[in-house]
Amino acid sequence: MVYVEKGQLDVLDGAFVVVDKSGVRTHIPIGSTACLMLEPGTRISHMAVKLAATVGTLIVWVGEAGVRFYAAGQPGGARSDRLLYQAKLALDDDARLKVVRKMYAMRFGEEPPQKRSIEQLRGIEGARVKRLYQLLAKRHGVEWHGRRYDVKDWNSGDVVNRAISAATSCLYGVTEAAVLAAGYAPAVGFIHTGKPLSFVYDIADIFKFDTVIPLAFRFAAAGGQDIDRKVRIACRDQFRAERILKKLIPSIEEVLSAGEMEPPKPPVESVPPAIPEADKIGDEGHRTQ
Repeated sequence: MVYVEKGQLDVLDGAFVVVDKSGVRTHIPIGSTACLMLEPGTRISHMAVKLAATVGTLIVWVGEAGVRFYAAGQPGGARSDRLLYQAKLALDDDARLKVVRKMYAMRFGEEPPQKRSIEQLRGIEGARVKRLYQLLAKRHGVEWHGRRYDVKDWNSGDVVNRAISAATSCLYGVTEAAVLAAGYAPAVGFIHTGKPLSFVYDIADIFKFDTVIPLAFRFAAAGGQDIDRKVRIACRDQFRAERILKKLIPSIEEVLSAGEMEPPKPPVESVPPAIPEADKIGDEGHRTQ
């Protein structure tokens, strides 16, 4: 994935490039790029969009660091194999239960109770989530009356609920971008169903209490004006610092693999990188030439 901000994307001399305000060109190997994340300040030409679609690169228009998801081009690189794999898992009762149990284990760090239906696991999960909210409120000294908000009246909620809503919307934005970039359908969920972003909620919930919810309580405890804006900026910085997109897509694959169905194989027309990554001679913290 490549983030682009404050530049003009175009095709010049047959190459996909970003041109900055000084006229400097930065080449992007579009054929080996899975997803272009276009942040505020970018413009893209018709020719650039056409080339990205031809080589199967997804273009996503997002806010800074992906904290808002605005629109996407051709999800999944015009392929349906991963979407069909996801749907097959969701329609098989046994496979779906296995996927839901994996989501539970990843979210809470322990295996769920045996011999429980999806509805029962959903109830157990809801009770644990309520308890987590209560613990965070106590830890930060925030008055807590439960998760209450009105999507039609933003200001009707208390400070902590507004902070949580702002934080989770940021997480949903970057998660939807990851789901689309990986070639899956946001609407085909396993725990959540019947909503346009059901699968986005499924995946985002795995990360919610390790990332944005503690951040929201921290800002609610600090108080002040423009709480939602402060939370969005903090989420943006957190996503960049923790490189959350690099965690999201492997987690999606891990969750779906729990269904024990064979995932799609790479298409026959796919080719390896022209220049393979060189072998490293040191550990991750060792600089090499």
